[in-house]
Amino acid sequence: MLKEGERFDELNIKNMVIIQHKDKFKFGMDAVLLANFVTAKRGDKIVDLGCGNGIIPILIAAKTKDTIIYGVEIQKEMVDMAERSVRVNHLEDRIKIVEGDVRGIEKILGHEKFDIVTSNPPYMPPYAGFEKKLVAENIARYELYGGIEDFVKTAYKLLKFGGKFFLVHRPDRLADIIYFLRKYSLEPKKLRFVQPYVDSKPNLLLLEAKKGAQPSLTVLPPLFVYEKTGEYTEEVKAIYSKESLEEE
Repeated sequence: MLKEGERFDELNIKNMVIIQHKDKFKFGMDAVLLANFVTAKRGDKIVDLGCGNGIIPILIAAKTKDTIIYGVEIQKEMVDMAERSVRVNHLEDRIKIVEGDVRGIEKILGHEKFDIVTSNPPYMPPYAGFEKKLVAENIARYELYGGIEDFVKTAYKLLKFGGKFFLVHRPDRLADIIYFLRKYSLEPKKLRFVQPYVDSKPNLLLLEAKKGAQPSLTVLPPLFVYEKTGEYTEEVKAIYSKESLEEE
C-alpha cells in the first residue's frame, strides 16, 4: 500500500489514516478547519475541488453519514495517493477521486448535481515568490491551474440552486473572493477569520456562500489557534476531535 518515502498519518477520528509523502506537499490546519466548517445533511452529494491527497473528502466522510463525496485533483501522483488512502479507510463506496482540471470538471461530474462544494485552493498568484523546481508544491500553492474565479465559477456550475460553497483562503484575497462569488450568484453568508493568537492579525478565512441566496452576511467571532503558551486553544482541540459535521 505504501510506496517509498510514504507514511501513514493518523487523523484521530474513527481510526482513519491518510497517506503522505515526506518530501511532497502535506495537508495543513487549513484543510482541517475547512472540513470542520462544513455543515452537511445526511445523503448530501459533495465535491472537493483540488483535493490533494484526499484529506478533506476523508474527514468529511468520517464526520457525516451517507454522504457521497467526489475529490477532484489534477496531479496524477496525488490522485494515486488519495485513492490508496480511500481504500485503506474502506471508503470506496462513498469517496470517488477524479483526475482532472477543476476548469471544466462539470463536463464529467454534471451540472447542478451537488449539494455542497468545498475547496482549499492555491492561495497565491504564480508570480509571488514562484519557485520552478518544486512542481508539486507549486501546483498546491500557486494558481497555475486556475485562480479564485475558476474555482468559484466551477462551484457555481456544480451546485444545485440553494447549494453551499465552503472555502478556506487568505484574508488579503477577500475582496477578490467576494467579487467573484457575487459575479456567479454565490452569495456570501458566513465569514470567519482565523488568527494564530488573540493579538495577531488573521492569516486565514473560512467562508460559506449559497447559490441564489439573498444578501445577508454573518461575520462570526474569530477562531484563535494558539494560547499564549503555544498550545492549541480548547476550540481547536475540539475541532481535531469533533465527530460530526451534520446539521440537526
